[in-house]
Amino acid sequence: MFKFEKLDVWKVSLELYRKIAAATKRLSRRDQQFLAEQIMRAALSISANIAEGTGREGIRESKQFFNIAKGSVYEVVSIAHVLRQEGLLHADEFSDAYQLCDRIAGMLSGLITKR
Repeated sequence: MFKFEKLDVWKVSLELYRKIAAATKRLSRRDQQFLAEQIMRAALSISANIAEGTGREGIRESKQFFNIAKGSVYEVVSIAHVLRQEGLLHADEFSDAYQLCDRIAGMLSGLITKR
């Protein structure tokens, strides 16, 4: 088992990606697809950067990837706001994603300061 697979933050980031993917599946128009693709990339980037950070030897490098993952969390939140304002994301979907993002950001902050 890889180190990142043991981290709760990585598991929660996968849950966020699943929720974002499910919420954006119904979007079909071109501009909506662009937003859906962007938020899905950002959500996927979170777990990928957490994994990459745990594979680095140096603490400084690990922190850099955890910071990148945290930046992707903020990107997801921003795009989720746009989707909600455009009526493309239901209030409960937004709330779920927002809460997961808040949780992930806090966990990443803990990882960054811990190392």
